[in-house]
Amino acid sequence: MQDRVLGEGLVVSAVGLGCMGMTFGYGTVARERAVATIERALERGITFFDTSDHYGSGTNESLVGEALAGRWGEVRIATKFGSMPVLDPGRVPDGRPEQVRLAVEGSLRRLGVDTIDLYYLHRVDPLVPIEETVGAMAELVVQGKIRHLGLSEASAETTRRAHATHPITAVQSEYSLWSRDVEAEVLPTLWELGIGFVPYSPLGRGFLTDAITSVEQLAADDFRRVSPRFQGDNFLHNRRLLDPLRSVATRVGATPAQVALAWVMTMCPAAVPIPGTTRPERVDENVNALRVKLSDADLADLDSTFPPGASAGTRWPEHMMGLLNG
Repeated sequence: MQDRVLGEGLVVSAVGLGCMGMTFGYGTVARERAVATIERALERGITFFDTSDHYGSGTNESLVGEALAGRWGEVRIATKFGSMPVLDPGRVPDGRPEQVRLAVEGSLRRLGVDTIDLYYLHRVDPLVPIEETVGAMAELVVQGKIRHLGLSEASAETTRRAHATHPITAVQSEYSLWSRDVEAEVLPTLWELGIGFVPYSPLGRGFLTDAITSVEQLAADDFRRVSPRFQGDNFLHNRRLLDPLRSVATRVGATPAQVALAWVMTMCPAAVPIPGTTRPERVDENVNALRVKLSDADLADLDSTFPPGASAGTRWPEHMMGLLNG
């Protein structure tokens, strides 16, 4: 496994593991399978694990903490605070300094660690100046409770203001063939400031694996059932976009998922994608994407099919789109 450096010194594996789906968002997952997935990730050299206090109301952090117990010297853990509503329009992000101090104690306890390697603000609170939130996070660094600061789905302007308050090590945003919003302003800002980039959902919430042929395949409590990109005509339009992805996959001897992940890593060689999965065999598939080499012709074929804005439907339900720090 190759390493990457986020920001000015957080060394992690070139591919991480997004753990959200183990307790939240994609239906019920057996605990044994989730733990086996984390163990396979460790075996394949993955050292970067991503969770949040929001996933399953803290149960995700507890699961990750128990699965990685005794391995903390080998891994880097990233978690988040600042509630992020998905199905509840009444909930809003909370970036108040007092919430920062309260939330970190819960995360430390559930993870079973003394220090969190990378602590993200999950969503920017529109009612609290980012300088106040980041200032409170910086206090946690001084106290030894966290090592590095991160932001999730932050705009270029917000990132600049945050970084001026305290160095930001990484910004996490959705990025894939069908979600390229960050290319215009966010990515150039990160490269300019020396901030690391952590793309989440690099496989388009599973859509780019070419394994989802009908929304009816999804569990009743899978939030993709209310995701605009998975609905009606949007779904049919987006399925048609996969034809060139399949062709490139056949040409390079890889799966569509591996091509989609290789595209992210080719576009942003310094980035650390965190594809989520709950199956050990998918960990193998994702790690092996590091071996996939895309030619200029392959990239041109993909770019012509997936230019910014090509996918139909917004990437979050309407109430969630309004909370993105665009």
